Amino acid sequence: MRLVTFRPEAGGEAGVPDHRVPDNRVAVVLDGGGLVPVSALAHLTPSLNANFGRMDLAGIIARDPDFGKIRQAITRAKPALLLAAALEPGEVRLEAPIPRPGKIIGVGYNYLDHIREQGLERPARPVLFSMFANALTSDGGPIRRPAGTHALDLEAELAVVIGRQASRVKPADGLSHVAGYTAANDVTARDWQRQARALRPGESGDGQWLRAKGSDTFLPLGPVLVTADELGDGRGLRVQSWLTPAAGPDAGSPFQMQDGNTKDLLFGVAQLVSIISQEVTLEPGDIIVTGTPSGVGVFREPPVFLEPGDLVRIEVERIGSLTNPVTDENGHAPEGSPAALFMAARSGARRPATRT
Repeated sequence: MRLVTFRPEAGGEAGVPDHRVPDNRVAVVLDGGGLVPVSALAHLTPSLNANFGRMDLAGIIARDPDFGKIRQAITRAKPALLLAAALEPGEVRLEAPIPRPGKIIGVGYNYLDHIREQGLERPARPVLFSMFANALTSDGGPIRRPAGTHALDLEAELAVVIGRQASRVKPADGLSHVAGYTAANDVTARDWQRQARALRPGESGDGQWLRAKGSDTFLPLGPVLVTADELGDGRGLRVQSWLTPAAGPDAGSPFQMQDGNTKDLLFGVAQLVSIISQEVTLEPGDIIVTGTPSGVGVFREPPVFLEPGDLVRIEVERIGSLTNPVTDENGHAPEGSPAALFMAARSGARRPATRT
């Protein structure tokens, strides 16, 4: 099953019943692509507690970590009524599936090829760092480059959403605490991170991973949450990224940066849940971002960094892709750049249509 968090487009749609545009904005994705708000699902199938229609996705996960109640409601609802209640994707704008997670824990150096491209030794334990909800943005949202960095980089990653509270969990039980998976782009300011290849003469960087990885808009997340029963332990998923530069000889032409697979994770999802939960209790809706394969910009020759006007896309197999324009700190991209063209097209495509 696939679920999204959304908000209606500005201006709304005349004649849409209130239950179709809930404040919590959670919907189930039908096979045909339509989005059935959970509030509408509760309206159609009284067996689903109406409170589900007022919860965000983290709240739903806390109440129904295996989504059994949601599945039962989908099964019991009449197909024709489900289709009638469904919103078209063009009527809404997707947000990050979990817009306000309690905790976001990143994992560094979790692919051997990424470790080797840095000339590092294989770690005995995963390298962990934290981010906050301010870093989240959604599919299509801009990645704003702060004025203080000149070495912004991308990292395509599989993200894990916790379903049940996890404290001192055994590795064998780790997957039972997973609600599902989504895709993430762990954007990183390499100069702030103190990567030597990102530093200009006279620069030293401050080595603060919190701001290097946790600044506003540095974590595109989504576009959907795919439930754990569909993806199992999260292994065997292709993880890729592309960059469409705004300048240079390849301006306007996308080229692939990364092409990895989660089968190569050094520490798998169950291990990560177990290791993290030994000291940090994980709660429903918390997110673990599992690490990135090789091919990031800082270790290329010459290094490739994100500039305002660029367009980046990451994709995780069987989950979907995130496309994000890169802008300056004020949300502006050079006129005619891939980012500017993308934002203009997206704005035009998302204007609400008039129903007849």
